[in-house]
Amino acid sequence: MYKVFIDGKAGTTGLRIYERLSGRDDIQIVSLSDEERKNTEARKRAINSSDVTFLCLPDDAAREAVGLCENPKTIIIDASTAHRTAEGWAYGFPELSKEHRARIQSGKRIANPGCYASGFISLVYPLIKAGIAPKDYPFVCHAVSGYSGAGKSGIAQYTDAARSAEYDSPRLYALTLSHKHIPEMMKECSLAVKPVFNPYICDFECGMTVTVPLFLSLLKKKVTVEDLLGLYKEHYVGSRFISVGQQESGFIAANTLVGTNNLEIFVHGNAEQILLTARLDNLGKGASGAAIQNMNLALGLDEGIGL
Repeated sequence: MYKVFIDGKAGTTGLRIYERLSGRDDIQIVSLSDEERKNTEARKRAINSSDVTFLCLPDDAAREAVGLCENPKTIIIDASTAHRTAEGWAYGFPELSKEHRARIQSGKRIANPGCYASGFISLVYPLIKAGIAPKDYPFVCHAVSGYSGAGKSGIAQYTDAARSAEYDSPRLYALTLSHKHIPEMMKECSLAVKPVFNPYICDFECGMTVTVPLFLSLLKKKVTVEDLLGLYKEHYVGSRFISVGQQESGFIAANTLVGTNNLEIFVHGNAEQILLTARLDNLGKGASGAAIQNMNLALGLDEGIGL
C-alpha cells in the first residue's frame, strides 16, 4: 500500500488525480482537513509521511512545498510550472525517449509537463532528434483548449449564466507572445529560437488540439507526409498512450479524448506544407493522467494502472 498526498487537492488537477486514485486498492490517500491543508506544519507532516506527493499548486507554493520535504524516499511530482526546466528534475514525458523514461523511473523529483507543451513537444522533439528540422527553425504553434485549463476562476467565468457574449467565441490570449509553457518547449526540444505560440481558450470544457505547420523548404531534409507519418510511428512504437495517423473526415475535433490519458498525432498536408496536430485531454495526458502515469513508473508499477 502506497501513501499518497495531494497538496492542492481542491484545484482542478488535484481533484482529477484524487478521482483517478480513489478507486485503487494499492493507494492510501493522505487527507488533511480544510483547516490543516493551509497549515504549513500539517502539510510538512503529510509530505514527509508519503511515498508520493503531488503538488497541484501555484509556482511559489510548489517551491515552498519542495522545501518542506525532508524524507529522501518521498517522490514529488510537481504539476506546476515551477520545476519543468529545473536542474535535477526529470521531465515527465516518458514516451519521448528511453532516457526520459529512465529518469522518471529512477527519479524522486518529477516535473509534470504542461498541457500545451505536451502537444508541441510530442510533435517537434522527433523532428529535431531525427535532424529533419534545424534547431533554429521558426516554429509557429496554434492551439485551442477547453476552458477547464483556465483553473477555478476561468471555469467560473465560463459557467456563469450571466457571462458576456464574448465567452461564446474562441478567445485568443498570450498576446505578448509570452506563455509559461514556452521555456519547457524550448528546453525539451533543444530549440535555439523561441516559437511563436498563439493559444485560444474556447467554450467547451475539456480537450485540446496543438498544431504546428511546416514549410518543407525550410527543413534540413526533404520529407513527405508519408515520411513524417513513418517517423512518428517509429518514434512512438510500443507507446500505450500515443497513436499516429490521419483524420479521414477532414476535421480534427479537440474534445474526443476527454477522460483518457491518450494523445493522438495527425500528419496532413501537401508537397509544399505539412500540418502536424496533437490531440489530447488537457486534464488527462495534459495533467492528471500524465501525473499518475509518472507515479506508476516511479513506483515500478505498470504505467497504465488507473488509466
